[in-house]
This record gives sequence, C-alpha cells and structure tokens, in this order.
Amino acid sequence: MFAEEKKLGQRLEVDAELTYPIEQKVKHDDLHETVSYADVYQTIEKFILNNNYNLIESVANHCLDLLLKSYPTIDSITLKVRKYSVPIAGIFDNIEIEVSGSNK
Repeated sequence: MFAEEKKLGQRLEVDAELTYPIEQKVKHDDLHETVSYADVYQTIEKFILNNNYNLIESVANHCLDLLLKSYPTIDSITLKVRKYSVPIAGIFDNIEIEVSGSNK
C-alpha cells in the first residue's frame, strides 16, 4: 500500500460467490434452510470497515477465512476484491484479487 492510500483511504469492491446446495437443503420457503445474503453482506462490510491491511491479498484471504468460519453450512466461497484509483502509471480501471476456499 502506498503512503497516499494509507492517508486518504481506498475504494474497495467485493464480489462474493457462495456455493450452497439449495437443491438438497431448501425444501420449504424458510430462511432457516438457507444462507441470509444480508448477513453475509454485513459480515463483509464490518470486516472491511474494521480491519486495516497493507495488501488486498491479505484483505481477501482474511475475509475469506472469516466467512468460511462464520457460515459453516456454505460449501465454498470465492471472493473477488477490487481496488480502484491505484496510484500506478498505466491504463487500467482497477486491480483485482480472487481467492477461493471451502468448508469440505
């Protein structure tokens, strides 16, 4: 992380792909049989806002670990963490890191 990013903060965007066997586990119209996307969003948001890392790789890995521990019924998770306005010369929109893990 560059000194400017530490001072000014940075804009991050996170995509979360969750694998959950809804065909087997969701038999009724009942939230208790599935995973609440609102809860997952809040877990990610709280993590991003309350942690400070030098590398987006660390953000991605630690957030993935937290999600896997917080939602043990999810089979697997893939996170994409994007950082915008990177102070590097070049023509690109963002830098993106992708990590995956499973509870199996």
